[in-house]
Amino acid sequence: MAWYDSSVFYHIYPLGLSGAPKKNEYGEPVHRLNALLPWVEHIQSLGCNALYIGPLFESGSHGYDTTDYRKLDSRLGINEDLRNFVLECHRQRIRVILDGVFNHVGRDFFAFQDLKRNRENSPYRDWFCNVNFWGNNEYNDGFSYDNWGGYNLLVKLNQRNSEVQNYLCETIRMWVSEFDIDGLRLDAADVLDFGFMQTLRRLANEVKPEFWLMGEVIHGDYTRWANDSMLHSVTDYSLHKALYSGHNDHNYFEIAHSVKRLNGLTGDRIRLYTFTDNHDVSRLASKLNNKAHIGPVTMLAYLLPGIPSVYYGSEFGLEGEKQWGSDWNLRPDLSLDDFDENGELPCLIRALGRIKKEYPEATYGEYRELLLTNRQYAFARVLDGKCIVTAVNNDDAPARLLIPLPVHAQTAANLLTLPEETEEGRKQAESGRIEKLAVENGKLAVSLAANSGVVAYVYSIPSGSM
Repeated sequence: MAWYDSSVFYHIYPLGLSGAPKKNEYGEPVHRLNALLPWVEHIQSLGCNALYIGPLFESGSHGYDTTDYRKLDSRLGINEDLRNFVLECHRQRIRVILDGVFNHVGRDFFAFQDLKRNRENSPYRDWFCNVNFWGNNEYNDGFSYDNWGGYNLLVKLNQRNSEVQNYLCETIRMWVSEFDIDGLRLDAADVLDFGFMQTLRRLANEVKPEFWLMGEVIHGDYTRWANDSMLHSVTDYSLHKALYSGHNDHNYFEIAHSVKRLNGLTGDRIRLYTFTDNHDVSRLASKLNNKAHIGPVTMLAYLLPGIPSVYYGSEFGLEGEKQWGSDWNLRPDLSLDDFDENGELPCLIRALGRIKKEYPEATYGEYRELLLTNRQYAFARVLDGKCIVTAVNNDDAPARLLIPLPVHAQTAANLLTLPEETEEGRKQAESGRIEKLAVENGKLAVSLAANSGVVAYVYSIPSGSM
């Protein structure tokens, strides 16, 4: 399997985390990206082995109004800073993917500036969609054009134009050769041209082994974008919504239905990018009616089918609500010195990261629903006759569950009780340092505290030994 299939991602919005000014004055570079280097060790300590960081390239404001694709944003530093940052990530065995903002550019982008100057005579007039020299806009350009989201600040690129395609493909080649990146998250992939994404997939197969393409897609049949000829994966907004609302409404049926629907679409071929929050949506701690549900939600995000990710600061239970007209509240300047690395939530995330690393069942195992009520939910990930069972409780009262097992078993162990100072692996369970769980008549017996969960490794009985 490719590296990304078993990855656990960390997600950084660098302009926010570094405390960069919200508006770019295009002055002398300030090497703020270097200040993020301590986060690399933190990412590795959480058990994350991949980083999605972006946007990074020169822009006028929030990073998605690109003005120069081939230059690190001067608020973050210079290209050498990015090269060294990726090098340090790789030294700590962390893959790096960047934002590919290819649907639109900022108004200061060189080709659009030429269009403003030369109008009909500009060699770049066909680089943009539906340029109308009989129209106008709020900038009084004397022409109109397509944009993203109704914002003329974001000028839509014509991805069907061969020159645009060549320019963007050469940009990606430059990013790989100069920065050694491992993949791209494609911004606004749900409105990118399908032919262009097919071109990107062919390019991905050329520039680097297992170069990953993941797209930002909100709604719809995700396999329209994620398939053998286009992207490897897309953002799983369907499960994102189900994870928090299924807890707010005490309705695990919503989560289970979402999982079954997505499995029906993608099967074992495609692993979707799973998240509880990101730079565009309110933080999990702000979306949940009961913050005690953060633990069960996080467990599900890690252990349901998908490629899990952690948005910076959310491992500490950070709050942040999306505001009308601004996402900066979701993208704060943080310092690791202000947080407790040994708090309950960081320790849970580290434990889940260990489980993903040490137990292939947690990543590659077939999903099987075992128990489902409004307030309790259990499922297995089964691989080669071995399985991990996850059980969660969203009730304010404890719950005693008897969970039917998909394998013959004699005992089980709670993997969340593995002490951090011990060496990882299955041998620890046999040494008695993990809480043992009972198996009674083919059912796993677990007692769950209020708003909690368990991750159990089931010791199966080899066939023929019964």
